[in-house]
Amino acid sequence: MDLLLDPSHWAILAVIGILAGFIDAIVGGGGLLSIPALLTVGIPPHLALGTNKLAACFGSLTSSYTFYKQHLFNPALWKACFFATLVGSIAGCGLVFLIDPLWLDKILPLLIISIAIYTLFSPKAMGDKNTIVPKYRSPKYKQISQGFILGGYDGFAGPGIGAFWTVSSISLHKLPLLHSCGLARVMTAVSNITALIIFASMGQVQWMLGLWMGICMMAGSFIGAKSAIRFGIPFIKPIFIIMVLSIAVHLTWSAWA
Repeated sequence: MDLLLDPSHWAILAVIGILAGFIDAIVGGGGLLSIPALLTVGIPPHLALGTNKLAACFGSLTSSYTFYKQHLFNPALWKACFFATLVGSIAGCGLVFLIDPLWLDKILPLLIISIAIYTLFSPKAMGDKNTIVPKYRSPKYKQISQGFILGGYDGFAGPGIGAFWTVSSISLHKLPLLHSCGLARVMTAVSNITALIIFASMGQVQWMLGLWMGICMMAGSFIGAKSAIRFGIPFIKPIFIIMVLSIAVHLTWSAWA
């Protein structure tokens, strides 16, 4: 942990934290930047994951509040999804210690690549700025199944979770892009907080470093959410596709190379 005393490492982590928060607020995938950065400065893997969850909570809560204030998320319509995500993330964290994740490591890149291809070649996949938000409540069975599966995945692994939330929300609930982003940020905040509590109970969080990166991710998330809301689909879609493909390449290399 002596490396953390080097001011250059704190500065690098601050810059990466801002970038990760910015990307995470728009499409998710900030962990592809923040986790390797923590590992690079000498943090052990489990401690890096727990510390990243602490930092991610700052970013996801900031972007969630920003989307909420812009009326792009209505908590009253998503109670079932909230509780299903909470339960799923607890189950996912528990499965980490029970199931060999190697099969998931190999299948996951294929799933993410499929999402990228679908999004790239389907103009309607990202929604439309003129799409009307459904005034009815999305059926509870859809909310529960989506929340439990994605909450469980985030607790179990997590890469690309923001992209999964965004795309599945457009498909399942027929939400416009920005509303799907808002739902994605709120539900990832739920799973982040749940996972943080579990990692903290196991002593796998470096609090000072997590707080430092969290503040930086908070700033990045605020800028990212504001940018997404202001510039809309033309701004989000290229970033979404680039990040999804980056996640797929990263996971493919890790699992198959």
